[in-house]
Amino acid sequence: MELSKPIPAKAAPKKRFELFEFFYKYGTILTILVLIGVFTAAHPSFLQGQNLMNILRSISIVTIIAIGITISLSVNGFDLSVGSVASLSNAIVISMFVWFSQNTVVAIFSALAAALIVGIINSVLIVKVKIPDMLLTLATMFIIQGIALTYTKGATISQNMVMPDGRFATGKISEAFQKIGQVPWIILIMALAVVLVHVLLNYTKHGRYMYVIGGNEEAARLSGIPVNKYKVAAYLLSALFASIGGIVLASRVMTAEINAGTPYLMDGVAAAFIGFSVFGAGKPNAFGTLVGAILIGILQNGLVMMSVPYYSMDIVKGAVLAFALALTYYKLKK
Repeated sequence: MELSKPIPAKAAPKKRFELFEFFYKYGTILTILVLIGVFTAAHPSFLQGQNLMNILRSISIVTIIAIGITISLSVNGFDLSVGSVASLSNAIVISMFVWFSQNTVVAIFSALAAALIVGIINSVLIVKVKIPDMLLTLATMFIIQGIALTYTKGATISQNMVMPDGRFATGKISEAFQKIGQVPWIILIMALAVVLVHVLLNYTKHGRYMYVIGGNEEAARLSGIPVNKYKVAAYLLSALFASIGGIVLASRVMTAEINAGTPYLMDGVAAAFIGFSVFGAGKPNAFGTLVGAILIGILQNGLVMMSVPYYSMDIVKGAVLAFALALTYYKLKK
């Protein structure tokens, strides 16, 4: 009889643990379904094809930028400069058309090159100088913001704008570039980015090495993995995807606004961390990041349809991010 007494005590914690596991794995999906139900009940037009397409278009840039953050997280890094890199790329690609009358290839290459320079600087200072990634990318975030503002002289760059000498800008944005930010191309670019990074992280040795580095850097080093090279590659890819996000944003709005990419930082970080828990992955992953971006997109779209003031959006997004971080780090410590 005494041997049977501990059984009920062990059974209860097991049930609680399984419940937590269920919500950890499927909580994001369930939340998306609940939000869809609530917003559809409030506004039947929420599920109309046009609105769903608007949601996909709105999350495309966030997802692309968040994919870069996901790669940096895979090596246990963190890149806070992605929003500023997107702003810089946005400004450069539009200015190449409007100010310098360049073609599409030159404009896009110039923006990507500038972003890769930022990635090189970030990676060298983090890997070689050993500056903590969060502190370093926080500093470069402000530096790049300042460079972008100086480059644009604090003005919006657009076709037929008035130049400092009083003349009108004569450069035109090419029709080929304009299509990048339109449906379906903007959605296809997002899908391609997700698929490529998903394959990289899950089906190649390079992705496995990145996850090993992110799990235990010293163990990875002792195993013969070139840790520094992979960390450099991660920050270069992070800057590259941030630049692609900025370029797509430029094509979508056809102008270069001041610090246009900055608002995408928090959304991208939230999407990447929400992705940790999708289907119980427990690590940064491209598909989870996409699901996280979908959750944020549905939330924003639904709140707008319900006439929630725009200045309250950050409260909701901040709460979602805090919940995702709490869930992720609680799970990692278990």
